[in-house]
Amino acid sequence: MRHTEFWARLEAALGTGYYRSWANQHVIGDLGRTATEALDAGIAPQQVWASVWRALELPETLQ
Repeated sequence: MRHTEFWARLEAALGTGYYRSWANQHVIGDLGRTATEALDAGIAPQQVWASVWRALELPETLQ
């Protein structure tokens, strides 16, 4: 997964007006940091998405 796909999925899940602020402010438990911090630290977008998916309790279809 590329960063662009990660951001597109997050936008689809949370909405255009909210997804970036959520990614910048919400600390994801299993990452111990925000999604933005995780990506900036070099964690693969696929791994960050899996953590986001679990944190938001998204449906299987969005996994």
